[in-house]
Amino acid sequence: MAQYDTTWFEKGLAELEITLNEKQIEQFLTYYELLVEWNKVMNLTAITEYEEVITKHFLDSVASVKVCDYSKPMKILDLGTGAGFPGIPLKIAFPDQEIVLLDSLNKRVKFLNTVIETLGLTGIRAIHGRAEDYARQADYREQFDLCVSRAVANLSTLSEYCLPYVKVGGHFIPYKSGKIQDELTGAKTAIKILGGNLEKTEKFQLADTDMERSFVVIRKTKPTGKKFPRKAGLPSKEPIK
Repeated sequence: MAQYDTTWFEKGLAELEITLNEKQIEQFLTYYELLVEWNKVMNLTAITEYEEVITKHFLDSVASVKVCDYSKPMKILDLGTGAGFPGIPLKIAFPDQEIVLLDSLNKRVKFLNTVIETLGLTGIRAIHGRAEDYARQADYREQFDLCVSRAVANLSTLSEYCLPYVKVGGHFIPYKSGKIQDELTGAKTAIKILGGNLEKTEKFQLADTDMERSFVVIRKTKPTGKKFPRKAGLPSKEPIK
């Protein structure tokens, strides 16, 4: 492995009050190398510079510690995980969590499985499929304490895909941009219909950047109606209003 200056990374972690041991730091660095290597042959991320990956992928992924207590073990779903964000960084930083990574592209799932195996991670698995299909399976529907997602979709659409996975009393926390007010206003009805309740929104800036972020904390207060999520495409074409 190449030599990396981890000062920047450790500073950002300290600001989030996260302490990692040497093995965990090494796992992150190996993950970075795998990401860059695989990105040469498939489109995983447009961000490949070391410090940018540290900030915009790794620190961003674990920043949900601002609104979520990871000190207790939970069953977590990362929906639309892509290259493994935020699920894999959360697993490295908080190894007691049980995490399922869901992505619709099989070649990305192969990458995720390589990362999991290379890093020696346990209690985490990657599955290939569509959100609306797994949400109808008893082993997945309303089985998770927490669903997280950095997927690019408006909040109404994302809530329809994610809330069916969350058990009553659990939470859905999407990673959104800083300018979230219009999305929140437009998604309030959908969140309520899907069995959720908007608890709070935490806005912040990523360490030493001008990147604005928002975590929207949605609590599941009642079961999601069986007709949700609707078939592929409808949540985005005809969002709940």
